[in-house]
Amino acid sequence: MRYILILMVLFVWTVSAEAKVRTETVEYRHGDKAFEGFLAYDDAKKGPIPGVVVVHEWWGINDYIRGRAVKLAELGYVAFAIDMYGKGIRPTNSKDAQAQSSALGKNRQLLRERAKAGLEILRNNKLADKSRIAAIGYCFGGMTVLELARGGADISGIVSFHGTLDTPDISDAKNIKGKVLVLTGADDPVVPPDKVLEFENEMKKAGVDWQVDIYGGAMHSFTNPQSNNPENGVLYNERAARRSWEAMKLFLNEVFGKG
Repeated sequence: MRYILILMVLFVWTVSAEAKVRTETVEYRHGDKAFEGFLAYDDAKKGPIPGVVVVHEWWGINDYIRGRAVKLAELGYVAFAIDMYGKGIRPTNSKDAQAQSSALGKNRQLLRERAKAGLEILRNNKLADKSRIAAIGYCFGGMTVLELARGGADISGIVSFHGTLDTPDISDAKNIKGKVLVLTGADDPVVPPDKVLEFENEMKKAGVDWQVDIYGGAMHSFTNPQSNNPENGVLYNERAARRSWEAMKLFLNEVFGKG
């Protein structure tokens, strides 16, 4: 019996030691435009497994967003960071980032369609469980995943990290099929309390299964260690970043039926 137990322990250790998060750059198209996303998964997983779409801040896909996708893969999901701007469009300054994000913010239909195109790439991945897909986003990405849901996308859950909450037509909330989790800072000037209240009323009226977590002392972009502009209300907050990530993990466990 002892010999068998030793063999079992060695087997588990070997499997764990060999498991590794793999990453791939994935090029895809929407209309006549090329996009370049980032896929991350644990190669020990044999699928189908839950998938998570990740949507970037206004900077586009960068190391921070790629890191979020890798962390999701470490949790056992197949994660796909979608590209909302287009291949090679990666703003390096606030002016260009604002121009890219604002153009889509003013055209919510195009924003929804681009997000859905990225969602379909993940949904059609051989590892992904088509019936268990969620979407998370940061800042601009938080707005994007909410708009994706308002557009009627078939997704189990939506998580917005310090994303803007407004939408041109609040009646679109009736199209939301999944559960919604909003994680926002109490001191975020981009998402002040009145906007949070408007969002809550929108969700209530539409009968959505929703939650809002508000983190005291947290400003805009509180999850990103590179955020350091408190004069404009943008600042990393380690405590809020840690707590919001844990809240997301519990939420995904719930919507995917894992806990």
